[in-house]
This record gives sequence, C-alpha cells and structure tokens, in this order.
Amino acid sequence: MSVDDAGFPHVRPRRLRSSAAMRELVAEYQVRPADLVLPVFAREGIDEPVAVSSMPGVVQHTRDSLRRAAAEAAEAGVRGIMLFGVPEHKDAVGSAGTDPDGVLQRAIRDVRAETGDALVIMSDLCLDEFTDHGHCGVLDARGAVDNDATLARYAEMALVQAEAGADVLGPSGMMDGQVGHVRRALDAAGRTDVAMLAYTAKYASAFYGPFREAVNSSLTGDRKSYQQDPANGREALRELELDLAEGADMVMVKPGMPYLDVLRRVADAVTVPVAAYQISGEYAMVEAAAEKGWIERERAIDETLLCFKRAGADLVLTYWATEAARRLRG
Repeated sequence: MSVDDAGFPHVRPRRLRSSAAMRELVAEYQVRPADLVLPVFAREGIDEPVAVSSMPGVVQHTRDSLRRAAAEAAEAGVRGIMLFGVPEHKDAVGSAGTDPDGVLQRAIRDVRAETGDALVIMSDLCLDEFTDHGHCGVLDARGAVDNDATLARYAEMALVQAEAGADVLGPSGMMDGQVGHVRRALDAAGRTDVAMLAYTAKYASAFYGPFREAVNSSLTGDRKSYQQDPANGREALRELELDLAEGADMVMVKPGMPYLDVLRRVADAVTVPVAAYQISGEYAMVEAAAEKGWIERERAIDETLLCFKRAGADLVLTYWATEAARRLRG
C-alpha cells in the first residue's frame, strides 16, 4: 500500500465500505430470486405432509401441499423447481420411475397445472428413489451397477418425464454417457425442446445423509464406484468436457460449499449456465448451528448463497429458495 512521508495510506478501501448504500452500490455480486431453484420431495400415499427430521422446515409433500409450495415459490420470484419422487413401492429396476402415472410424473403435471410457465420445471432423472436396493441404476448378476443397462432405463424415464411436462431433465446418476444417451432418446421422440441439466461433478459425499431420509432411501453399500472421488478436481473437467460434447445445456456441481474450488474451475471453463446444489447436509448444518444459537441463521443463509455466486454459479438449488427469495425482495 502506498503511504506518504507521515506514514498515512494514500489508498483507503474503507471509503467504499462506509455505509449500507455504498456497499450495495459497489457490490461485485448479488443473488436474485430468479437465480434460485427449489428442490422438493413429492411422496406417494400420504394425506398430510411428512416432516424430514434431519432437515427442519423441509417436508415430503402431498399433491396438494406440493402445489401450494410451487405457487409460493413462484410468487416469491423463484424461477425453478427441482422435483424428486418418493414412491410407495420399489423394485429392482425402479419401475415406478418409468410409470407414466408414477409419483414423479404426477408431480410434474401438478406443478404445471398450478404454476403454468411461471416456474421452470426440472425433474430428477435417476433411479435411486425407485429401486429397492437404493442404487442409481440397475444391478448386474454380481450386484454392481450396470452402466449401459441403466442408460436404457434413463432413456425411458426421460420420455415419460418429458411427456408429463418437464422443461429440464437432471440426469444425476453419474453413469458414463448418460447425457448423450438421454439426448438421443429425446431427439428421436421429437422432444428437442426439453433441456438437460447435467450433474457434471457429483461427488461421493458424506453430506447426503439427510437427503436419504427425505427420499426414504433403501441404499445398501455406497456409490463410490460411480460418483466422483472427493480427492479429485481435474476429473471434474474431464466429466465437463464429456457432458458438453454429449449435449448438456447446463452443468452442475454437487455438493456446493465443500466444492467451491471445483465450481470456480467449471465456471471458468464454460459458456453454458452453471448450477450449484446446496445439498441436504449443508442445509442441516446451518439449521442445527442456528438452533443452538451458534450462528445468525438468516445472515448465514444469505452468505452461503452469495458465496456460490462469487464462485461462478448462475443458479443455485437450495431448500431455502422461497425463504431467501422473499427476503431478497424485501
């Protein structure tokens, strides 16, 4: 820093921090309600919403409560919703995921009927919620996830989700070739209008625990043979290159805060929109610390969202989407 003979600094950055108005005027990044996507869980066979104990404030929705949540999100200025289905019955191949009248397809239609085009309807394209073993694909005779057999199931899922009215499909299983296989299936069916949000860098993280409660997961074992190793950063760029070549319209890094370095590298490498998923464990940690009185809840929430924008995210999937959007609107 430049100083004069008396030892005083010539440059004083604090001048631009002197008031709330000044700080807002010169802010480099901001979060808008339209940047936010609300993930929600639609559960089959319930008459009342069911609280997710590890995620205070989050529920498994009935059809009616889902419609209300979607309408509230749209009213708050949120512009995206990501739907996950929780079926009553599961089997080895996730049949409920390709049933045209399955819980996820009904949820897509319900949100469309409630909100029209006010929300971009995104749907999770994966088998883990629907399989009795809880893995993201079908298993071979040795009990391992069969990559190519799973791709065929994803293509079937894509078509029923598109037919139900999804705007964006989110292939999240981390199968090799999933984006290209689904894109070809959609295009062959004349659904060139449906976009693809690639889960480009989805890590085998310890932070997914509360999500597994939210979807009534049946998982045995782990997903380390197909989700990315947390030790690897460059590998995400390899996955990114493949997803873009296969036709991804948007790309995502998941989890969010533990992988901000990966998010930054992905954002610097592409010209398509980049998403970050603030996952269940991240949500639960903030809520738990706030409940203990250890942090200021709203300030912490807002700071986490801003950090995703600073790291390069264009959109953020967060369970606080509606709440945060209302606060941003003032």
